[in-house]
Amino acid sequence: MGTRADFYVGRGSSAEWLGSVAWDGYPRGIPAELLEARSEDEFRERVSGLSDRDDWTAPSEGWPWPWNDSHTTDYAYAFDGGTVWAASFGHGWFRASGDEPDEDSESDLPPCVFPDMTEIQNVTLGKRSGVLIISG
Repeated sequence: MGTRADFYVGRGSSAEWLGSVAWDGYPRGIPAELLEARSEDEFRERVSGLSDRDDWTAPSEGWPWPWNDSHTTDYAYAFDGGTVWAASFGHGWFRASGDEPDEDSESDLPPCVFPDMTEIQNVTLGKRSGVLIISG
């Protein structure tokens, strides 16, 4: 299975979802220039650069996951307040271009709040899902 990632502008229940990837969504798998964006426009442009990937899901295609928000997604990235933030399974935001907190310090971070995507959910089992199907 893939390491999924969701991308937002803003944080909280009113954040704008820009899209998702199903593979290599961990911080080292995301282009460094995206994680180091200094403006919302720059972040949007760099996220839109992911659209040529086979595992990209745009908002027009609907929420691709069988869960309702980014709490179950491996990573979420958000541009907010001039910084790109990251969260792993909604445990708390940390600076995406810095060191990821270890599991012990994750519990010290306030839990994330994400928009509810139930109304736009469109679960996929294709390339955009990150699921491997092996048959013999």
